[in-house]
Amino acid sequence: MLTPKKPRMFTRYKNLSGASTVARYEIAKDAMTIRFADNTVYIYTNQSADPVNIAKMKTLALAGKGLGTFIEANVKNRFMRKVR
Repeated sequence: MLTPKKPRMFTRYKNLSGASTVARYEIAKDAMTIRFADNTVYIYTNQSADPVNIAKMKTLALAGKGLGTFIEANVKNRFMRKVR
């Protein structure tokens, strides 16, 4: 018997600037999963993107502004895994 997967609990990004590439996000203890407007999904972890960057990403996600710009400038290719 297959165990059902835990459903993702993505939060809609507030996008207060109105021009973000980020659509949704999920915060975990030591990682963030980001769903972009083009429906690509990336997982960034403390190991792949550095704990300081993950902490900043969490702060920006909760504030609803600046996350897409921060990712583009600081951690764009430092993801652990591309989900889709």
